[in-house]
Amino acid sequence: MPGLLRRLFAPRWQHPNPEVRRQAIARLDPAQTAQLARLERLATDADPDVRREALARLEEPQRLLALRHEGGESAELSERLVALLSGRDGELDLPARIALAESLDDADLAERLVLEGDNQQLRLAALARLDDEEALIRQACDNGIAAVRQAAAARVESEAGLQRLIQGARRDRQVVRQARERLQRRRADAASLAAARERREALLGKLETLGHSAWEPMFGARFRHLMREWASLSDMPSAEQERRYQEACLRCRKTLSDHEAHEQAQDAAERRREDADQAREALIDALEESLDGLHNAQRLADQDIASLRAQKQLLATRWQALSEQHLADETLRQRYDAALADFARIVEARERLDERAEAIEQALRDGDDDRLAELVEDCDWPDDLPPSPLLQRAGWRLADEAGEAAEPGDLEARLARVGDDLDRLERLLDNGAFKGANRLHQSLRQQIDHLPEARRGEPAARLKRLGARLAELRDWRGFVAGPKRTQLCEAIQALAEEEELDDAELDRRHRRLVKEWRDLGDAAANRDQSTAFRAASDRIHERLREWRTHQDRQRQANLTARQTLCDQLEHLLDQPAAAADPDALREIRDRARQQWRRLSPVPRNEAEAIGRRFGRIRHALQALIEKRAGEIAEAKRGLIEEARALRDGDQPAKRRAEQAKALQRRWRELGRAPKGEEQTLWREFRHLCDEIFAQRDADRSDQAQRHRDRLDAMQALIDRIDAWQPARSDDTASLDEAVQEAAALEPLPAGRRSEGMRRRWSGIVRARRERLARLALAEVVERWRRARPLLEAHLEADAAAQNDGECRDVPAPAELPDTLKDAHDARNAARRDPPPATEVEERLARLRVHLALLAGDTSHRQDDPLRLAIQVERLNENLGHTPSRAEELRGVLIELLATGPVAPTLWEREVGELDHTLESLTRLPPP
Repeated sequence: MPGLLRRLFAPRWQHPNPEVRRQAIARLDPAQTAQLARLERLATDADPDVRREALARLEEPQRLLALRHEGGESAELSERLVALLSGRDGELDLPARIALAESLDDADLAERLVLEGDNQQLRLAALARLDDEEALIRQACDNGIAAVRQAAAARVESEAGLQRLIQGARRDRQVVRQARERLQRRRADAASLAAARERREALLGKLETLGHSAWEPMFGARFRHLMREWASLSDMPSAEQERRYQEACLRCRKTLSDHEAHEQAQDAAERRREDADQAREALIDALEESLDGLHNAQRLADQDIASLRAQKQLLATRWQALSEQHLADETLRQRYDAALADFARIVEARERLDERAEAIEQALRDGDDDRLAELVEDCDWPDDLPPSPLLQRAGWRLADEAGEAAEPGDLEARLARVGDDLDRLERLLDNGAFKGANRLHQSLRQQIDHLPEARRGEPAARLKRLGARLAELRDWRGFVAGPKRTQLCEAIQALAEEEELDDAELDRRHRRLVKEWRDLGDAAANRDQSTAFRAASDRIHERLREWRTHQDRQRQANLTARQTLCDQLEHLLDQPAAAADPDALREIRDRARQQWRRLSPVPRNEAEAIGRRFGRIRHALQALIEKRAGEIAEAKRGLIEEARALRDGDQPAKRRAEQAKALQRRWRELGRAPKGEEQTLWREFRHLCDEIFAQRDADRSDQAQRHRDRLDAMQALIDRIDAWQPARSDDTASLDEAVQEAAALEPLPAGRRSEGMRRRWSGIVRARRERLARLALAEVVERWRRARPLLEAHLEADAAAQNDGECRDVPAPAELPDTLKDAHDARNAARRDPPPATEVEERLARLRVHLALLAGDTSHRQDDPLRLAIQVERLNENLGHTPSRAEELRGVLIELLATGPVAPTLWEREVGELDHTLESLTRLPPP
């Protein structure tokens, strides 16, 4: 009842019956808003006729487009929009329709408008909304307005699209001509671009090869030439090409910079070596000059020995610093050792003299000539050294006693020495050197006193004049030294009363004041000041007694520690390890030097002896370090030669790289060569290793490129054979060539891509061989079908012989193959002497099952024993030779032709299945 009421009282335009709704459309007025909304609802109705009637009443394309955007898409709505926009229906003016066409977003609607629009501008506006190239090609080929066709053709850009346009736009020659010109121009541009790309790729390949190669004399010229060639190319490189170009340039510049750095390092090392040799030679020259000066002097004074020791200390320090950078030349080394040996001989002679100096003085005072001669002989003073003043006095005393003074030659020599000393005294007085002049004056007085009376006159008179000048200089010093003595007395008394100073600072100031007092000598000396100065000094001494006692104990402890240090170092030098590491020895040397400095001060009377001992030890330790460093340097030069030979060898790059790594491990295990030489050797060794590794990287890159080329070639072969479908069985040769080509590309590089290629290639080859086998079967079946009339003739003859008893031979065709001719003759013979019918039926059934086996069809259940027997027979007959399926099929068909006579009923029963089997054999596998 509610449904009936709803149908009775519902508006007609909402009636459930579509025909009622369609009839109600005629009563709706689009001019009224409410009825217009009803029409729009009916325009999206479920019934097509209702939609068509409602859309026919709507004249505004804007509202239809809005309906379409709201989801009311339908074929009737699209058709109505095309009719309104194209001008077939409605009264909308052209500008409004063009504006609507320019705003369309539906490609199908725009395409129909381009085809059906009533105005060229309208069609062009709709054409501008098309972006699909297929639609543009259709418009260029099928549109009825030439301007629209040409505008559509002008927007086709792809080569395939232009080719299709040339083939399809037959009705417009201008479109075809323009498309052909654009295609040719595009192909020319593509060819030019490809040629430019090939040139750029060739340049990139050369540049990358150059970047991976080692430096050679023409490396820089080749690099600059390739850069100029790259800059001269007119086309723009791709981002990948630009990246590769920049990387190759960086590698080339690195090779050049490494070579320049290597050359500069070698030049700098050579310059440093030359500078070090020159500095060593200057040091040796200075030491040898000082030693020659000592040998050529008249006397060997204390200050001469002190100056020589200081000079030797400075030379040893400087020599050690230079040796840490570069090893000394063997000639310079020998000169240095000889100079040190001469120095040691002089110092040892001086030490022997110092040990006996007090005894010699006592013998001179006591006049004990025998004791004096014994002491002088024990001194063992070298003959090539001038005597010291003490030895000179002793020599004169002994010479006078022995009567040797009367010898004329010796007397003249003594007078000449006295004259030289007088000249030197005069020079000292001119320079104001009071102390040196005073000492020399006293020595001259003793020398003149030992001269004979007859020869003393002139030297004594000159010495007297010079003595007067010395006294004058002494008085002048006293005049200057008086205020200084007063100042020193006041300073030391103030220092003695100072209570806030610590002991070390007090001792330092006290020593300075005492030194200044002693430096004044006897100038302006008086008893009161001396007593006061001495009293203040004694008070300070008393105050520092405990501190000095502690200092003495500390000095003694330092001396003991230094002696222990020397003992340890001497033990090390006495038993050096055969493979002692220079770095460890350098560390021992540096730590010993630091410990030596910390163990200071030591007792003054022992300082010089222990210092000389440590100096000898340090010199020996440095010699050991230099020796071991030289051995390591020599070993590393050997490694460099091995690396050079390895770089220039013909072994595989990978093996050379592994051997270079082994050389690097041996290099690290050797230790360090001398400091400056180590850096030079390392740069040269690293440069050679870098070249070896660069060759390995280049070989890897070449091998990777060969692998990629091989994979690309295999992929191209796979794609080519995959797209190739053999059409005849004779195409087996093409497949065999492709298989040989694939075998030539083996072995492929290991990886998932190679495995995938192999699997895909195996599947493709298997599929193509299967297709070739099926083609061969189809060709055999096709030849059989051409021979089918002969079989039909035999069947007719068999039927005639069975029905009429007429036995006639079927004539052979003109071009019958030999194999079929034998079967043809056998069939005629069987008709003349027919076998039993059961035997013919069995043979025919056997042939049917055999064909089914070749076709892969499932036989009937009752044929299973026969099928099994045929399979066993096939296995037995095919031992040693397996015929192809085509050969086996050919044999079965020949036997089928030879089998007879066949009764029509038997043939009717078997022929259907035989034809079906043969038809299945001609079906090819899907491509």
